[in-house]
Amino acid sequence: MTTNGFLYADERFADLQMLRYRLNGFEQLTIGQKRLVYYLSQATLFGRDITFDQFGRFNLLIRKVLETVYTDPSIDRTTDEFHELTVYLKRLWFSSGIYHHYGCDKFVPGFTPQYLLSAMQQVDARRLPLGEEQTVAGLFNLLCPVIFDPEVLPKRVNMTDGEDLVATSACNFYENVSQAEAEQFYNEMKQADVRNDEPPSYGLNSTLCKLPDGRLYEEVWQAGSGRYANALRHIVYWLRKAAEVAETPEQKELTDSLIRYYEQGSLEDFNTYCKQWVRCLDTKVDYINGFIEVYGDPLGLKGSWEGLVEYIDETATLRTRTISSHAQWFEDHSPVDPRFRKPVVKGVSARVICAAMLGGDEYPATAIGINLPNADWIRARHGSKSITISNIAEAYNRASRGNGFLEEFVGDPDMLALIYKYGDICDDLHTDLHECLGHGSGQLLTGVDPDALKAYGSTIEEARADLFALYYLADPKMVELGLLTDTEAFKAHYFTYMMNGLMTQLVRIRPGQQIEEAHMRNRALIARWCLAHSEGSVVLDSTPVSKVRILDYQALRQLFAKLLAEIQRIKSEGDYDAARQLVESYGVTIDPVLHREVLSRYEKLNLAPYKGFINPWLLPVYDSDGEIADIQVNYSESYEHQMLRYSSEYATLI
Repeated sequence: MTTNGFLYADERFADLQMLRYRLNGFEQLTIGQKRLVYYLSQATLFGRDITFDQFGRFNLLIRKVLETVYTDPSIDRTTDEFHELTVYLKRLWFSSGIYHHYGCDKFVPGFTPQYLLSAMQQVDARRLPLGEEQTVAGLFNLLCPVIFDPEVLPKRVNMTDGEDLVATSACNFYENVSQAEAEQFYNEMKQADVRNDEPPSYGLNSTLCKLPDGRLYEEVWQAGSGRYANALRHIVYWLRKAAEVAETPEQKELTDSLIRYYEQGSLEDFNTYCKQWVRCLDTKVDYINGFIEVYGDPLGLKGSWEGLVEYIDETATLRTRTISSHAQWFEDHSPVDPRFRKPVVKGVSARVICAAMLGGDEYPATAIGINLPNADWIRARHGSKSITISNIAEAYNRASRGNGFLEEFVGDPDMLALIYKYGDICDDLHTDLHECLGHGSGQLLTGVDPDALKAYGSTIEEARADLFALYYLADPKMVELGLLTDTEAFKAHYFTYMMNGLMTQLVRIRPGQQIEEAHMRNRALIARWCLAHSEGSVVLDSTPVSKVRILDYQALRQLFAKLLAEIQRIKSEGDYDAARQLVESYGVTIDPVLHREVLSRYEKLNLAPYKGFINPWLLPVYDSDGEIADIQVNYSESYEHQMLRYSSEYATLI
């Protein structure tokens, strides 16, 4: 379907809607750049099975079983239970497993165990993932409680304070290990390596296992052997192809470093790659490929595999270059204790990019902004790269226009007009400030463990970056630099941010649940803390329906400043107790009355609270010598076709 020249997928299931993103300006790339995008895209797609396995050790088996049933011609496709199996399978594809991609709760199937067993017995058994001497009934008995029993492995990531977060999380990063054992293992590793001034990201690329005698060891993920070796070998193959057509010697060198890291599994090699990556700035095409973000691990140590291929959006990048070129000014004027500011900001680079391929933990749902690398010492000494993804933001914005959401929850016509006028640009600018400067700002005090905040680290870090962006969005510097045209524009974002943190993000949470995802906790923490300390400058009015009112925007800005100062102190000093108190007090619990109201109002709008993307299909066109002469971009592939094709073409672990 086409709207104003923009293609999007009109498919919804469960709480999800599928969209498409366009590769704006792709046709202007050189053939060498197109080849590079293609090779990197192949390397991105071959990581898919790793993410499925990381998100639950039964995910790949369940996916294979359900795909076998779904595609078998002997199965009656007209029954209600087949329809429910279809929805379940589509949700599994979307979330890289049987747990909600955002809330982490296990899906509740709408089909029965009896139906699944009957279907498994009906299909060609040779197509099922049967182990040696395993029967169909045996495979069913293995998977049945995982799929249907709500008490068996109920959450992918459990963040409930006071519980053993490792033992109660279904993510596949630990085997027979408790939280206390894991924390002790890595604390001892850090203490033994205390003189290393370039420490590795301990535990990032390994499964922590326990031997029968009780000793712990790491099974490192590398291409030579082990659980992800086959997938990594395929990734390495395509990275080698990419290195051959690299745009610069520096890009080839860093790609070679990434290959060496995958082959050996050494986190020192990963450090080398990260340092080279942040310095490689003179290319049109760039990429992220690896075990990166740690949100999927309740202890915030293990990296989920993800991939992103990108090329620069030259026009929009002028905005981020303006921000990054003034990074020292922003750091010097930050409302935090001078002890926690960086005396010299190094290597802050920022781009607006077009995504060309999403993979792993960035697919089908993806962020609109990314700042890497995550290691604090690399940021401090070598800098960081920030990206804002313009074509993804464009797709989100187009999908949200005219859907009635703002009219329902904003209410005030004057504020609606301000949001319609400045909402998109303020959202983009907030993302730029968050990623370009927020994550790269501040410094740890000497000797502070970067992992000192443990399970609360991710939430505190996201709150720190959000508050940095919120504080500066209202600064006159935004107009002075030409980033905003109106000194009142920031009010549109302040309003929608507070409304989201206090109310509307609750549409993503089921009744009776609490907030667990780090970004949602961050937004709730900020909005609720400000409301509690506002002395009337911010009001959550409940008559006749709940709505946010901001009576003093400058007072709210000063609240953002005060909270930023405290959260930066917590981060810089590694104050675990204060982090825990803040998050648990303001970022977790939900008012059930308000929650019911918000869900009821949202239900009437008939909207999907989550969006995801179908990748473009990149098709090489070969010349008479068998060389790639062009890359054709195809937007016609359906969600179902893409997922089944990926399971066929990029299956490496099952």
